[in-house]
Amino acid sequence: MATIKDVAKLAGVALSTASYALNGDSKVSAKTKAKVLEAARELNYRKNGFAMDLKRSRTNTIALILTDLSGPYYSELIRSVQDVALANGYDLIACSSMGGRDSTAVRFLREKRVDGAIILAHNIHDDILVESAGSRFPIVVMDRQLSGDHLVNVLVDGEQGGYLATRRLIRGGHENIAYISGPSNSYDNALRYQGFLRAMREAGLEEKSKWRLNGNFVREGGFNATKMMIMQGELPSAVFYGNDEMAIGGLKAFEESGISVPGDISVIGFDDIQLSEYVHPPLTTIRQPKHEAGSLAGHLLFQMLNGESVNPSYTLTIDLVERGSVSSLHTDESGK
Repeated sequence: MATIKDVAKLAGVALSTASYALNGDSKVSAKTKAKVLEAARELNYRKNGFAMDLKRSRTNTIALILTDLSGPYYSELIRSVQDVALANGYDLIACSSMGGRDSTAVRFLREKRVDGAIILAHNIHDDILVESAGSRFPIVVMDRQLSGDHLVNVLVDGEQGGYLATRRLIRGGHENIAYISGPSNSYDNALRYQGFLRAMREAGLEEKSKWRLNGNFVREGGFNATKMMIMQGELPSAVFYGNDEMAIGGLKAFEESGISVPGDISVIGFDDIQLSEYVHPPLTTIRQPKHEAGSLAGHLLFQMLNGESVNPSYTLTIDLVERGSVSSLHTDESGK
C-alpha cells in the first residue's frame, strides 16, 4: 500500500507539502497541488476514511504515545502530562507504539480519535507524524527533531548530558571508560554517545570497542552487558551507562561478582530516576527534567489546541547529580 512518503517522492515535493496538498491547504499552489494529486492517483494512494472525515467536534481527550509504558522514567512522564490534561478538563490516554505502523497508537494518529498527541516513540516514522498533524490535530514530539506545521519539538540536551557525565569521570582521573548504550535506533542514545565521544576526544582518550556494549535501556540489559564486560577479564576503571535503569542492573552485576563500586570501579548513569538515590551506593547521574518536560509538552499542546502560536522547538537543560558511585583516582578534580 502506497504511503504519503511515496506520493511526495513521486511528485518531487517535501513530505509536508504533499500533506498540505492532500488536505487542500491553501498555502500550496494550484500547480503543486495538481502534481501531488496526480502522483497520488498513479500510486492509488488513499487516506483513511475516518481521518478524511475531519472531526466535527472535540473528544476532550489527548494521547501520550510512548515506546513502552513500563519503567520509572515513563511513569513520571505520564503523571506530569496527566496533571496538565486534568487541569484543562481533558482526559489522557497513554498507549504503547509497539507494533509500528500496525499499532493502535498509529491508528489513533491516522484516524484522529483524540484531539492531539504527545509522542515519545522512536518507532513511529516521521512521515506518519507529518501526515497526521494539522490545525485541528496538533502534535508535540519529544526527544526527536521534526519539522512541520502544527508540530512542536520538546528536547533535552542529551549530548551535553553525555559530555558532562564523561567529563566527571575524566576529572576524577579515569581514562579507561566503558559506555553501555541503549538501542541503536534511539535518538536519546545517539546524543548521549556523541557527548561521551566529545569528552573523550577533548581529553585525548580513545574509546575501546570491547567496552562499548548494548543494554537496550533496561535493567536486565545493563546487568547482562556488565556480566559480559566482567567475563572479558579486563575491566575499565569507570562505566558510563546510557540510563539509570541499566546502571542499576550493572550495580547488581558488580555486587554479585564481588567488585566494589566505587572502590574497584566507578559508575555513572543518566536520567536521575527516583530509585537512583536509594540503591547502594547511591547513583551519581545526569538529571533530566522529566516532570518539566512532560508539563511543557502538555502546556504546548493545549496552547496549540486553543489556536495560540508557539515556537517550533524547545530545549531543556540538564545537570550533574553527585552521589556515591564515583570515586577519584587522584585528589585533583579540577580537570586541569
